[in-house]
Formats: sequence, C-alpha cells, structure tokens
Amino acid sequence: MPLPDSFVHTVSLTFEGGAEWLGRLPELIAACEARWGLVAQPHFPGLSYNYAAPAALADGTEIVLKLGVPRHELTTEIEALKLYNGRAMCHLLDADAAMGVLLLERLRPGHMLITVSDDETATRLAADVMRRLWRPLPEQHIFPAAADWIADLAALRTEFDGGAGPFPARLVEMAESLFADLVASSAPPVLLHGDLHHYNILAAEREPWLAIDPKGVAGEPAYEVGALMRNPLNLHEWPNRTAVTARRLDILAEQLEMDRQRLLAWSFAQEILSQWWDYIDTHSQPNMWLAECLAGMLGEQVRG
Repeated sequence: MPLPDSFVHTVSLTFEGGAEWLGRLPELIAACEARWGLVAQPHFPGLSYNYAAPAALADGTEIVLKLGVPRHELTTEIEALKLYNGRAMCHLLDADAAMGVLLLERLRPGHMLITVSDDETATRLAADVMRRLWRPLPEQHIFPAAADWIADLAALRTEFDGGAGPFPARLVEMAESLFADLVASSAPPVLLHGDLHHYNILAAEREPWLAIDPKGVAGEPAYEVGALMRNPLNLHEWPNRTAVTARRLDILAEQLEMDRQRLLAWSFAQEILSQWWDYIDTHSQPNMWLAECLAGMLGEQVRG
C-alpha cells in the first residue's frame, strides 16, 4: 500500500509502535471491510497523524474510514463525536477505540473552509460553527482540561534547564502569566472541539458547514478561538497578516459576544503552547511572528 513519506515519517516518530502499526495497516483495513461489510478506496490526500479514506457500505452509503494508532486522543475524539451527535459535526456511525477505528459520515461537497477566499467571511462562518458546537460536559468524562496544559509550559522550562531555549524568554514569561490568569478567571468549562480551524470545517449538505476531527477538550468557550487564529498554515506568508489577525479578533468578539482582550490573551498563550508542541515533534526553529504580533496587540491594550 503506497503511503505518503510524510505520513510514514510522522506516525513512525510520533507514536510508540507507529512503524509496526503502519506495517499492519493493510490488515486493519481488511479487518474493517470484513467486520462492517464496507469497501475502502484509496486514501485522501494530505494524511498527517491518522489514515483516512473514502469507503462505501454494502447499501452504497458513502462514509469515511479513519484509522489511527490506538491512543487516548482517539478515544476522546470518539466520545466527543458521540456527545455532539451530529450537531454542527459529522456523525459518528460506529467506532472501535481498541482498534483505533472510526466510521464517519461523508460530508458533501466536503471542501474545506480554507477555500473561502474572503477571510472575514471565513471567520464569521467559523464563529457560527463554534457557537453551534459547544455542549455541556457530562458529570463524568475523559476529556483533557485546557487548564492542565499550563504544565506543558512548565515542561518547556524543564527542557531548557529553567530557560527558554530558542523561544524568546519575554514571550514565554508572558504566556506563563497569562495562562495562569486565564485559568484562574475561566468561565465554567464546556465541551470544546479543541482544534477548530480552516481544515477541520467542511461544506456539507444537511448544514452549510460542519466540523470534523474534534479533539474533545474541557475548557471555557473563549479558549476555542486559538486554533483558528493561527491558521491556515501559510498565514505567516500573507502580506496583510497583521491586519487580518486584528480583524479576526474584532469579528470573533462581535460574533461570539465575548471580550476581545480575553480572546487575544488566549490566542497568544495558545500560540506559545502550539509552537512548543511543534518543537517537541520536529525540533525545528519556532516561527514566532504570530506570537510577536499578538504580544504587540496585548501591549497596546495595556498602554491604552
């Protein structure tokens, strides 16, 4: 089975047993075909951490077959999909967490929000999906708390013996302080998507735009905007990126009826966290343009 080199590299390096799982992937797909009576087609382009392919059930229903190295993150995705139950989200048709398998509704036409060329329109559409997604948390749940990720910033310090390594020290210090303040003053947590951005919002027929690939995170609603603010992946190349970033905050604050300063603070803290996670995975030099941009806006508001 031909697989993209980038996918093989990512899975092999990221997950314990990833290389072995890749070797068993044809057997896993065959087992899915036998168990659910489906026919899998060649995978979608752009595989990253999981394998995803169009498939068809025996009655001709089009679905998406998703497989990943079994882990807690896939289990929380399954639980989040169950709770969303198709509300602003693709339906989960069936799953086996132990196998790392999900059968998902195939969204048509299925093009990503990134295809909407006007950024203001795309931001408003994303905000609408956010509002429709947020759900109360059950009393007992397995979702990670956004508040707990402050420990990851502590891990950055540990990695660099109390310093900040390739990360600007003043930005790390700002993120640590803001993260602590935001957690201390957070609204009651709800079920968040946890990674809602332009590539995880698709055009659909039963609703204009629906989300896919939820992480399943327990946090206050204002936390959700961070992933959107740092996407699409080539945002750093946009000549008007600073103006776009400021305008997005304006739109999100208006559409979500939230405090712009809080959205800005969460976006900044998450950007430092995201850069740290990328560094763990790739050890590449952090790209700090967005952090610097957001830090400048925070400074302007403080001075104002």
